[in-house]
Amino acid sequence: MKSTKMVLGIAVVALGFASCKDEKTEQAEKIVDSYVMYVDSLGNVSSENAKANWQGIEATYQLKSGNAKAALANMKDNAEAQKYLDEANAKYEALKAKYEAKIEAQDKAAAAANPKQQMRNTLFGEGKVGEDMSFAWVDKDNILSVYQQFVDAVETNKDKYSREDWDEIKLMYEALDSRKNTVEKEGLSVDDNRKISGLKLKFAPIYTLNRMGAKSGEMKKAKE
Repeated sequence: MKSTKMVLGIAVVALGFASCKDEKTEQAEKIVDSYVMYVDSLGNVSSENAKANWQGIEATYQLKSGNAKAALANMKDNAEAQKYLDEANAKYEALKAKYEAKIEAQDKAAAAANPKQQMRNTLFGEGKVGEDMSFAWVDKDNILSVYQQFVDAVETNKDKYSREDWDEIKLMYEALDSRKNTVEKEGLSVDDNRKISGLKLKFAPIYTLNRMGAKSGEMKKAKE
């Protein structure tokens, strides 16, 4: 009798364990399915919505992807589930590349329709500075190259700029200078600081002379 009770007890425990394991497997499958369905749903998102909500899309993807990977440990057919995840991962990367290409094309089209943005791109690099004139991306390690590109671009294109362009250039120059004040406190090297001072000295007469020339040219055209 005692032996029979022990066997029954073991059977109940085994049944409970199997039931628990099945519940874990079922829950894991739901998590993986949720991840795959999310990736599939992104195929219906327009590039405009993707651009506006990309941070949220990426954050949700990372969360669901992480949960799905963790769920693999509770699935019976681990190899098949891994293949399922790999396909979803590849699909997401393809969608991401497609959206990023469309977003880049839209940004370039917008810049082409915006002369001021075109000028900012020339002076600082594609998309580095927008209408907010933010230079938060400039630090002690890249600020010298930023000044160098700015001055080189101004010198190369000086004959193309109108008086309004020069006024815009001055605003950007002052915003960059303001950022330099912050960067100096972060440990800008003496050598880089010296080189930047040389570039500033080079920029000053280019700006003064060419802005005056642009203004005179505009006045002459107005009289004609």
